[in-house]
This record gives sequence, structure tokens and C-alpha cells, in this order.
Amino acid sequence: MSPESQGQNEHYLTVFRRTFRTWRGNRPFWAGLFTMLGGVPIAYFPYANMHLGNMTLAMSTTAGAGSLIIGVLLITLGLTMWFHHIVRVFAGVAAILLALISIPVANIGGFLIGFLFALLGGALSVSWAPGEEKPEDESAPEEELLGESGPEALDAATAQDVSFTKGEPAGAYQGTGVPGQASAQYDTTVEVDGGGHRAG
Repeated sequence: MSPESQGQNEHYLTVFRRTFRTWRGNRPFWAGLFTMLGGVPIAYFPYANMHLGNMTLAMSTTAGAGSLIIGVLLITLGLTMWFHHIVRVFAGVAAILLALISIPVANIGGFLIGFLFALLGGALSVSWAPGEEKPEDESAPEEELLGESGPEALDAATAQDVSFTKGEPAGAYQGTGVPGQASAQYDTTVEVDGGGHRAG
């Protein structure tokens, strides 16, 4: 089996899982999910009735329409984070504001459940940033450092190193010393006295 044909025999659930993981990684997935989960209790609780035996407990408030609008807007913002993630910062700020408004309007923000989910989703959306793609070949940074001429430029740099060790700095090394410091003048003549030197 060749490496090119490995993906042909995979199970469709494996392919779906890999595709979903790629889709999820390119957008603020958890931010959208938490924002939508926050919108559901905010929109639901004002219209829900709880039955306790023969007694019906209505949790509706005078601002039931406001709760429904806030819940629907939060669900819409969650979908926007998924499918139009360019406006993720706007959607996150709007989700945070709607979560705060839901406290006085919608039964303490859906009994704090919807408030906390929407607040967390908005914060995740504001802070999410797309990942940077890795370079495909690792040789590109080396080519940028070497320049267009490649090894020839490296040979020229080596020649400058040699000229630097022989005497005064040359080429790119000039002016790299301490400002205002004169270069030291060395006596390059060697006094030879029968193969010995003055110290011996």
C-alpha cells in the first residue's frame, strides 16, 4: 500500500472526526457553543410552567418578550461565531452585554445558568485568535539568511572574518566597537634574533 492511498480505506467516522476537528480548529467553536447554551435557558424559563401536583407555577415575568429576544440574539451570535468568525470580537462583546442585560430582564439571567454560559462564551470569543500556519519546508529561513547568492554570500562573510582577524575591521564589522574609542595600533614587525625572542 502506498502512502498516497492510506486515506482511501479509512472508516467514514474517522474521516468525519478529522474533518470536524479541522473545522472546529479554524473558528471559536467553544465560544459559540457556550453562547448558544446561554441563550436557551434565558429564552425558555420565562415561558415555562412547572407543575407541582395540582399546582402550576408560572415563571413568566412582565418582560417575557425581552427574554425571548435576548435568548434568540445569543443563539444567533453563537452561530455567527461559528460561521462568520471574522466578527468574533463584535459577537463576543455583544454576547457579554446581552448576558449582563439578562440579569434584570430574564429571571436573573435564566437563574444564572444562561448568564454564566453567555458570559463565558463572549469572553472566549473576544480572546480567540486564529492559529498561525507552520512553514511547509524548514529550509526557507536558511535561504533568507544566506540571501540570494547562497553559499557565495557565506564565503564573502568568511573572508570578512579573516580580514578582521588580520588587522582592522573590514566591511560590515567597521564601526561595531565602543563609540569614541580609537582602534589600537599594534606593532606588527617581529624582531628575530637567531630564532629566539626578547623574553628568552
